[in-house]
Amino acid sequence: MTVNTLNELAIELMPERPRFIVIEGAIGVGKTSLARRMAESFGSELLLEESDDNPFLEKFYADRQRYALPTQLYFLFQRVRQLQDFRQGDMFEPVRVADFLLEKDPLFARLNLTDDEFRLYQQIYAQLSVDRPIPDLVIYLQAPVDVLLARIFRRAVTYERQIHGDYLEQLNEAYARFFHHYEGAPLLIVNTAEINPVDNDEDFELLLSEVRRVRSGRHYFNPTSHA
Repeated sequence: MTVNTLNELAIELMPERPRFIVIEGAIGVGKTSLARRMAESFGSELLLEESDDNPFLEKFYADRQRYALPTQLYFLFQRVRQLQDFRQGDMFEPVRVADFLLEKDPLFARLNLTDDEFRLYQQIYAQLSVDRPIPDLVIYLQAPVDVLLARIFRRAVTYERQIHGDYLEQLNEAYARFFHHYEGAPLLIVNTAEINPVDNDEDFELLLSEVRRVRSGRHYFNPTSHA
């Protein structure tokens, strides 16, 4: 199946497609790659977490305790700025796809900061009022730690090789708690342990079909691989 055919399929499968889709999940789960593919399929604007621009991130993975606060604050300011620019953009854009949800930012802060640092972070977070666009759909990608580690290893970002399984386990648990209580938008929870919607066309089509069914509430999608 050609790329053009898949793009046509994506549009056909979503006659009432959401205008703002957010894809979330732990490090290595594939949220950015999937956001890119969905944006390409819809011919839409792409809003990405710009991790490579954070000058503290590589240092954070080498020394989490020392660099957690500047890393977290840099990401917070960056995301607020991106969303402000987003709100000022063309609201007639047919679809917009993002790979981050601002409301989950405190999740990383609580996981990585000391109590005193977290209290400072909360004060700053509370002061950064931004007219946040509300997603029409949030896609939460899940995968077990061994799958996340394998995917991180394959993408071969040097500083990410310092990520340990215990940190990913804590991160997975934090994401699960966050989305257990999340009610801010329709939510599709996808188990990606056995599928690859980024590189496998059938898996991608399967996911699009599921996205089409979501109109409100919480939905679970636990597919098996077509590879």
